[in-house]
Amino acid sequence: MEKIEEQFANLNIVKRSSETKEPTYLLGIDTSKTVQAEKGSLVAVLCSNGSIRIYDKERLNVLREFRGYPGLNGVKFANSCDSVYSSCTDGTVKCWDARLASEKPVQLFKGYPSNIFISFDISCNDHVICAGTEKVDDDALLVFWDARINSQDLSTTKDPLGAYSETHSDDITQVCFHPSNPNMVVSGSTDGLVNVFDITVDNEEDALVTTCNSVSSVSYIGWSGKDYKQIYCMTHDEGFCWWDLNHLDTNEPITCLNIPDVREVINMKEGILDYLIGGLYHEKTDKLFVVGGTNTGIIHIMSCTTSGLVHVTRLQGGHAATVRSFCWNMQDDSLLTGGEDAQLLLWKPGAVEKTLTKKDSMKIASSVYQRVRVHSNDSYKKRKKQ
Repeated sequence: MEKIEEQFANLNIVKRSSETKEPTYLLGIDTSKTVQAEKGSLVAVLCSNGSIRIYDKERLNVLREFRGYPGLNGVKFANSCDSVYSSCTDGTVKCWDARLASEKPVQLFKGYPSNIFISFDISCNDHVICAGTEKVDDDALLVFWDARINSQDLSTTKDPLGAYSETHSDDITQVCFHPSNPNMVVSGSTDGLVNVFDITVDNEEDALVTTCNSVSSVSYIGWSGKDYKQIYCMTHDEGFCWWDLNHLDTNEPITCLNIPDVREVINMKEGILDYLIGGLYHEKTDKLFVVGGTNTGIIHIMSCTTSGLVHVTRLQGGHAATVRSFCWNMQDDSLLTGGEDAQLLLWKPGAVEKTLTKKDSMKIASSVYQRVRVHSNDSYKKRKKQ
């Protein structure tokens, strides 16, 4: 098998998305898990104008768009069908059928009064949705719903199963279910805490498996390692933490790596690193990679070891502005990236770009610019207080 580092280094652009009438930042990307041979894969992209665009993955043309929903956060396909979810600051999680042209959500998961959802995820068996709220008064909640379709109750609106309210003291910026265990979920917050829960346990205190402290506002979390027994996080001031849950019941420390600011320690082969975007666990090779970038659109890929992060490669010639989101596909070793230049790009190893027109930078002012992540040297907390 070709070394994964060589595959990353050999990534080239296959396709760029066609221009849209309204250029927007591309804030989140996910691909459908169900591949229909005659239709191919779908891509869902969260845009800064409050819409979700559905693309054909190979052609990168817009098939349909769910518009008019300001305050959306995150985008995620179900694991067993072509339903697309996003949490919303209006206190709901919305679900659309990506195959239908109707702009109306097919399901609405309602929160409690005053809930403002800024993060969410759905379990690997599509049974449970969990969403995290902004702090209102003294409360920052993890709210849960049963996501299964009940043939006896075809109502499109669902009320919560319950909520956790004691384990975070500030905005819950990240929620991430375990990739193969539907009962495990990890959450991250601007309070710096990363909490792991077993939701089969009745009460919140006993459901809390462990708490890890990043000592900074959490911007991204994920699972890694063999059987996904490790977790990692990134912070709004570009820090990186990595923990091994295998050591919870041993005398070994669970912290594998803790870097307060990756920009200050990473030895780049060329250029600089301005920000972190997210993480990528490569299951076939049991390796964790960190993805970052520059304000001019260069993407950097770094491998993660217990002794630090090692720069692997840089991807350039694609984006012309800050890259906000990416999605790696393990099946065909392809990478999708989206940024503030309004471009969605498809990269594959050894590919040749089918269209050679490169668009100029289209940096756009956005009404949600202050609400979404802004890459700078200041922390999320400092910006929030301004």
